[in-house]
Amino acid sequence: QVQLVESGGGLVQPGGSLRLSCAASGSIFSIYAMGWYRQAPGKQRELVATITSGGSTNYADPVKGRFTISRDNAKNTVYLQMNSLKPEDTAVYYCNADKVLVVSGYTDDYWGQGTQVTVSS
Repeated sequence: QVQLVESGGGLVQPGGSLRLSCAASGSIFSIYAMGWYRQAPGKQRELVATITSGGSTNYADPVKGRFTISRDNAKNTVYLQMNSLKPEDTAVYYCNADKVLVVSGYTDDYWGQGTQVTVSS
């Protein structure tokens, strides 16, 4: 069984910074891509950023230049550094692991339970 555990959410003032972490655990052989998605109240879940095992990144337009995604492949951990936060960044942030290959040979996608980020004065 693969689990994703997120940490680092919280309340921050506009213009502030937060760093989210997500660690994948289990009998993992490899993970193709890891990423962050978010869901604000009354809205659909949307992409924030993704990073492949080779380091290729993709960002949603609203966060480009403010957020940075990084990854430690040895630790199966992905990070999201969020700077210059805005009230519209308020959402539950979910970690995703795409095409996780476990040692039994099974491949699947996994989601974390989410961490709340609130940007408010």
